[in-house]
Amino acid sequence: MLLKKLTLIFVLLLGVTIKCFAQDDKLVQLSHGTDETAGGDPAYIISTAAATYYLEKTGGGLSSMIDRDGVDWLGFKKEKGSGWKGEYRGFPNAIHRQDGSYFHAMNVATDPATSKVELVADDHVRILFSSDNGQWQGRWDFYPDRCDFTMSQVSEGYKYWVLYEGVPNGEINETDYWFGSMDDKVRDIHEPFSGDLPHPEWMAFGDTKSPRVLYVLQHEDDDYLDEYYMRPYMTVFGFGRNDGNKYFDSPKTFSIGFIESTQYSEVELVIREVLP
Repeated sequence: MLLKKLTLIFVLLLGVTIKCFAQDDKLVQLSHGTDETAGGDPAYIISTAAATYYLEKTGGGLSSMIDRDGVDWLGFKKEKGSGWKGEYRGFPNAIHRQDGSYFHAMNVATDPATSKVELVADDHVRILFSSDNGQWQGRWDFYPDRCDFTMSQVSEGYKYWVLYEGVPNGEINETDYWFGSMDDKVRDIHEPFSGDLPHPEWMAFGDTKSPRVLYVLQHEDDDYLDEYYMRPYMTVFGFGRNDGNKYFDSPKTFSIGFIESTQYSEVELVIREVLP
């Protein structure tokens, strides 16, 4: 964790020091490096005032998502056998044994993808990933306030889900909680959920020791089941997932981001403003 906190101050790349948090004249900043705490694989590093994202160049998934206090809310580690303590974590962890396993931080089960940076602007970075079998494409759009993932091409006859598997405020403990679009009740991190979230479909995860929450949002409404449960050392929340089943078979868009509030009404308002 100490090394990752230091990377929030600078990233050393080819002898050039690059500030990791975006500056006022560039709201979204792209650099290249490695995610050392995740295992040292090459990564795109996307920095904003709200978060720093590590997007692995080979796996095509987020390995780390760091808040403005230097805390990683994903905590991926590629060590084989680490399970819930590391190798299962990340976002969106979308394609699992469905014509390959793609868009996951690179562990022993992840199949590789290739990437192309399509857009670099002051307030928007877009990166497109294509699976090595040519059947899946995922598009990443980074904005000052959030990150969007779009499954833009789906392998015919196969299905996917989109997961947040991580560690609210850096680790799972008794001060963690969640709430979602079904009602304004704050729930203990241990409490499971299974059902179709009402539109707009979202969940937010927090810790009473943190002034913020991490939210995940599905842009399109549907009738598919969603599911949350806790495993030792990490959350498991899935859009289009229930009892190990995957439901999505067409392109969809999802957002992940931090909101600097823990109040349900304020969080809900910010999330609703994300949608067109």
